[in-house]
Amino acid sequence: MVVVMTAGATPEQVDAVVARVETAGGSAFVSRGVQRTIVGLVGDVVAFQGLNLRAMPGVGEVVRVSKPYKLVSRENHPDASTVTVGARGDVHIGPDTFVLIAGPCAVETPEQTFEAAQMAKDAGATMLRGGAYKPRTSPYAFQGLGKRGLEILAEARELTGLPVVTEVVDPADVPLVAEYADMLQIGTRNMQNFPLLQAVGSSNKPVMLKRGLSATYEEWLMAAEYVAQRGNLDIVLCERGIRTFETATRNTLDVSAVPMVHALSHLPIVVDPSHSAGKRDLVVPLTRAAIAVGADAVMVDVHADPTAALCDGPQALYGDELAELARACKELPPMVGRRTA
Repeated sequence: MVVVMTAGATPEQVDAVVARVETAGGSAFVSRGVQRTIVGLVGDVVAFQGLNLRAMPGVGEVVRVSKPYKLVSRENHPDASTVTVGARGDVHIGPDTFVLIAGPCAVETPEQTFEAAQMAKDAGATMLRGGAYKPRTSPYAFQGLGKRGLEILAEARELTGLPVVTEVVDPADVPLVAEYADMLQIGTRNMQNFPLLQAVGSSNKPVMLKRGLSATYEEWLMAAEYVAQRGNLDIVLCERGIRTFETATRNTLDVSAVPMVHALSHLPIVVDPSHSAGKRDLVVPLTRAAIAVGADAVMVDVHADPTAALCDGPQALYGDELAELARACKELPPMVGRRTA
């Protein structure tokens, strides 16, 4: 069960709802989004029904949600959400726009990052991606520059004006990464790192949550619920391919995830065709597919010299492929009723 507060509800009115729920032996989790505040209730539903919560000042409606992911469920929030990113609120990821997020998979040097950031901007990107912390399958692979990488991303933002999304891998690093980034990314390997999910949920930054390699839709949305339950409803999901029996591509892009999860949840969905395919020549076709099925954004890797990249060079775009991607992201979204961000 969730309590949806009115747009003008005061903090005191929210606190009063929480106090009344706790008197009935329940727990209440307050989640504040851009549009409204939601209070998720945990406990005896029958006891909650006797509290007359609907009559309390500041309460808009009380909704009984059957899905286990209550706060991110479409049952609770029938309208699709829009997540705003950037200090000036320049980027809106939601049902009316299509957003291109691009940049280097890993921050290697200032020069490499600045060049890739400018390439992204010239291609029409309105957000910059880049990894300062890079959890890798092999412990011998490049692991990122850490804090120095965050500093370089912040400098790239100053040069281009593009808000930054970057991955955080340790709950202890959340305050540091949030100091530099405009959006915090949870990578596929950490989708069910519950302390990390709770830590980013307690931050004041939007969160991009990548789907785990073998995660079902419900597991993915339950991971998002961990973030929402800590007070942060500014969540964007990211489909980046799942592990199947196929070996021709790095992963298998599940395009059905976009309309399916849109039906289950109000959260926006990004598609990452670079990590799905692992091959440069597949990124543009998969981007076209993502736009066609209703993705709210795509996130791609770009690099000025992919042959020298320290991370995922074979999937990074440059030259003709990047120009083709730019055309697709400009021409196709209006055909499905979206304007480019």
